[in-house]
Amino acid sequence: MEIMLAVAILGMMSVAIFRFVQSNMIALKLSSDTDAADAQYDGLHDLLTAEWQSLTQSPLRANMVGEPFKLGDRERDEIKWKSTAGPGLLTRYAPGDFTVVLRLQPGNEKGSRLDLGFSRKAQQDSDTGEARETWVPLIKNVNSLEISYFDANANNWLPRWPLGGRLPLLVKITVGRTDSAVPWETIIPLRRTPY
Repeated sequence: MEIMLAVAILGMMSVAIFRFVQSNMIALKLSSDTDAADAQYDGLHDLLTAEWQSLTQSPLRANMVGEPFKLGDRERDEIKWKSTAGPGLLTRYAPGDFTVVLRLQPGNEKGSRLDLGFSRKAQQDSDTGEARETWVPLIKNVNSLEISYFDANANNWLPRWPLGGRLPLLVKITVGRTDSAVPWETIIPLRRTPY
């Protein structure tokens, strides 16, 4: 009888330990998935900051243009600028200037999944004589992309940035996430700040 009671107690303890370890493993997996997704968005912020702050050295050549678009009820804004190769454009040694567009693009032909990324088009390609466009996905499976521009003259956020010789002071990016009910939002200054 005592042996049966000891085996029953050991069985209950092993089930309790198993459930404790299993719940902790699930919590760790969810936490690491969330941290990995957050790291992608932090990397996007750093990438856009490096690229757009390099445009202020020659704002007339940069020609930043932003247009609001919608597909159904989803914001699908685009922002276009001209840039040279560098770390912010994810190509270091390519010669010449590029026209770059930050936009959403369908992740596959049949699904409704959207990926956020750069569309880069070389303005002149010395090898083939024609400009080729490349797509660089940055974040997969997002819901929407909304871009606003802060105009210092109007002291207001604008939904579009017209073609002109000046750059906006700030650019606000809002990305609707599929893995979170709260969209990711960041404000990128186009001029370097002292801090």
